[in-house]
Amino acid sequence: MARRVPLLPALSRPVAGVVLAVLSAGAVHAQAQAQQQPATQNTVIQAENVRFDYAQVLRVTPVYQTLRASSIEEKCEGEDKGDSRLSRVVGAVKEALTREEKEKQAAECRPVTVDREFRRPIAYDVDYVYKGAKFRSRLPEDPGNRLRIRVSVTPVVQPPRSR
Repeated sequence: MARRVPLLPALSRPVAGVVLAVLSAGAVHAQAQAQQQPATQNTVIQAENVRFDYAQVLRVTPVYQTLRASSIEEKCEGEDKGDSRLSRVVGAVKEALTREEKEKQAAECRPVTVDREFRRPIAYDVDYVYKGAKFRSRLPEDPGNRLRIRVSVTPVVQPPRSR
């Protein structure tokens, strides 16, 4: 003779009945939700088709950053503004011959603010052509004559029509 083993031995019969009712109601609710969801919610994500190729560079234009700096330099009244080699040689000869003038010029010097401007390339605008189509990108370095590019092809998936 087979003996019955209770499923919930530690619970009294009324409590066990309530627990079974709650569990079966939850299962019925989950099954009803699964039937209500349309099949269109199962979306397939298309894998991206990627390959690498080379494009022909047409033009590279540097993009500059301009930095401005000012400094205080000593400006003397007797200084010659000429920067040629001859004027520097003549100035050196004069300085060697007359020490008195040098002492006099030192008395006539004053501080002057001098502004300087520095330009440095920070990026490059690159025009290139790939399979007959022209493109432009800003790159951190000059690529040279050929530019390695990433080509990605993915089909456009239209959303399903509602009935």
